[in-house]
Amino acid sequence: MVHTKSRVVQRASLRLGAVAVATVVGAGLAGVYVGVHRTAEAEPKQVAVARQASGPAVNAGGNAGNGAGQVAQSSAPPKSAQAASPDHSTPFSAKLSSKDIPEKGGGVRTGGCSGSLIAPEWIITAGHCFHDIDGKRISGKPDYTMTVALGKLTDSDPRGHVVQVVDTRQSAVNDLALARLSEPVTDIEPLALPDGPPDPGEHTTFVGWGSLSSKVIVQTDHIKRGDFSVSSVRDNEITLEPLKKRTVENSPCPDDSGSPFFVTDNGKNTLIAVENFGPDCPQPGIETAARVDQLVGWIKKQIGS
Repeated sequence: MVHTKSRVVQRASLRLGAVAVATVVGAGLAGVYVGVHRTAEAEPKQVAVARQASGPAVNAGGNAGNGAGQVAQSSAPPKSAQAASPDHSTPFSAKLSSKDIPEKGGGVRTGGCSGSLIAPEWIITAGHCFHDIDGKRISGKPDYTMTVALGKLTDSDPRGHVVQVVDTRQSAVNDLALARLSEPVTDIEPLALPDGPPDPGEHTTFVGWGSLSSKVIVQTDHIKRGDFSVSSVRDNEITLEPLKKRTVENSPCPDDSGSPFFVTDNGKNTLIAVENFGPDCPQPGIETAARVDQLVGWIKKQIGS
């Protein structure tokens, strides 16, 4: 079930990384796990096709001793360790982690995304973070357990909440999805929704929980943050350029799909877009993110506000 990745589209890297975990059953190998890293490359309209065509990519031995085969760990601490009222500047940032995404041919893999709180029971993220076994985006209850950590700066941060995704809703116009939480989070102020499109040149901030490498794809154990400006505004997406030299700490990488780009005005944080794809981190290039402003009516209808 392991295939070498074919580069279907060279233009950009989808910000969804995953570690495939397949149980190998054979002579003397029962119960052995093989770690495989996947980075799908595609434009949003080609997500499902490209993922099916490329399959998981072998981390061909070059990363021995460099984290190859690691499995991204859930950010969930024991329930008793969780504390309310997080007091840092971006408590709305969400880390999405799963350990049991089904794979064709049997076995499961881990996967992760980033997102943000927009209502007590709802987060927003990239649509391709929720999919069927063929990689097709789907709505409804996921076929795998997706854990969401909110209000934390690190995995070990005792503040915040750890909940589950119980339902999802896919946008019909871009790579964006809403995910309903298993219980409301009432002590974190959600990101506000925009009342119009962003302006070219507007300053915006990115926060996410993606990997610190485009090769070894394991979610970071701490929040990442970077500054960008809006480069262009398209029909259903925007492009963004970094305001500082890219590093893996200030730019989207695999597992940063769904990360918010937001603006701050008079202490109010407003979401403008969610991360979809961009260059291999930390290489130069532009990020492409799904616009939120033209979906505000749909979002409010879905979340009942």
